[in-house]
Amino acid sequence: MQPMDRAARVLVVDDEAVVRTGMARVLEAQGLEAEVAGDGAEALEKLDLRPFAVVFLDIKMPGMDGVEVLRQIRAQHPRVLVIMITGYPTMESAIECLKLGAVDYLVKPFRADELEVLLLKALEVLRRQEKALEPLFSQEFGIASIVGNSGAMQKVFAKVRRAAPSDSTVLITGESGTGKELVARAIHRHSLRADQAFVPVDCSPLVESLLESELFGHVKGSFTGAYQTKHGLFELANHGTFFFDEIANLSLNIQAKLLRVIQEREFMQVGSQKRIKLDIRIIASCNQDLREAIKAGTFREDLFYRLSVIPIHLPPLRERVEDIPLLAEHFLDKHGTRSHREVKGLSERALEVLKAYSWPGNVRELEHTIERILILEDGDVIQPEHLPSFITQRQGEFQVFTEDTCTLEDLEKRYIQFVLRRTRGKRLEAAQILGIDRKTLGLKIKRYGLRVG
Repeated sequence: MQPMDRAARVLVVDDEAVVRTGMARVLEAQGLEAEVAGDGAEALEKLDLRPFAVVFLDIKMPGMDGVEVLRQIRAQHPRVLVIMITGYPTMESAIECLKLGAVDYLVKPFRADELEVLLLKALEVLRRQEKALEPLFSQEFGIASIVGNSGAMQKVFAKVRRAAPSDSTVLITGESGTGKELVARAIHRHSLRADQAFVPVDCSPLVESLLESELFGHVKGSFTGAYQTKHGLFELANHGTFFFDEIANLSLNIQAKLLRVIQEREFMQVGSQKRIKLDIRIIASCNQDLREAIKAGTFREDLFYRLSVIPIHLPPLRERVEDIPLLAEHFLDKHGTRSHREVKGLSERALEVLKAYSWPGNVRELEHTIERILILEDGDVIQPEHLPSFITQRQGEFQVFTEDTCTLEDLEKRYIQFVLRRTRGKRLEAAQILGIDRKTLGLKIKRYGLRVG
């Protein structure tokens, strides 16, 4: 028998040491990661700590028997496949286990090839489950910014699909508006944790003390205003996936605490000395160069290497212009339905103008542009004259950004004013295009003395 072509974590639960260690050896010989448990309580604890694809579960065990363990697995971890092990097979017990959700059973004593055959069947079931999820993957997360026909995006798709089944940390980099959170959600949706929570946290807007309480929770009386005990986001994400959006904004203090969480897989609430076990997968995103942040002393190098086990970089829209027609058509369908507009599409001339624009706000900016056109313009085919002036008049208003003599500060000032002008002074929309939070935008408006509206 050839080694398995797909990595999967398997748990063997049996009170006989010789049985569980022997099975583990057979499984590991097939290239799988095998763990063992001597009773039901230990098995459930291991399942709470790490995701498993398949569980081999003995029916007759002291204490909690296999049938009860099976019930709890099906209730708490419904995607895990369970194969029962029995030395005393009866039709009644087999039927009961199958009704409770076991996929098959193995009768002791058994040969290694019998174990391998059942395992192959289980892995085939897993493959079919993943295949069934593919259409949902494409519809829910694909077209908006993680699906395209460009070669650059095909490389992204390949990395997403390879990263998803593992439990490794992922660092997603790319400019604001490229779809980093959508990629994070896609990875979660294709992981063994897909039936658990996906918890995102924006690292930008909260001050350090509030963010620490949000992440770790706090006990009653731990600080002024802590009138009751609060569960943090880490607890809510337990067994699922935690997504740090724009992680470079974390303070060095929070970075140090996050590093300990990753290393020790446990944490303490603010004001508590009790350690809470934690089983989460961590995905982070950043629109900055973290290596430069490390040099500047604002980001921990050890945390960077912990996070970037699997790096995924999203290209800006200007580097995949061949995807613009596909994305534009998608946003026409999406917002046309919402605004009750029937638009046939974009003219070739309009598409050429869109492809010639640099899209500093990336896919998010393209979506806002299409939505605005549908609301403000008429016609069943979008023409160049329907496009905003900041896109069609590239030589003029936008040329200020290509002057050789401008300082970086002057460029930032002019660009912020440019975005404020084209969003008609709407600060939230401008902040989204610029990739900063509204508070930061307000500070920059005040600093540069910019006109709003």
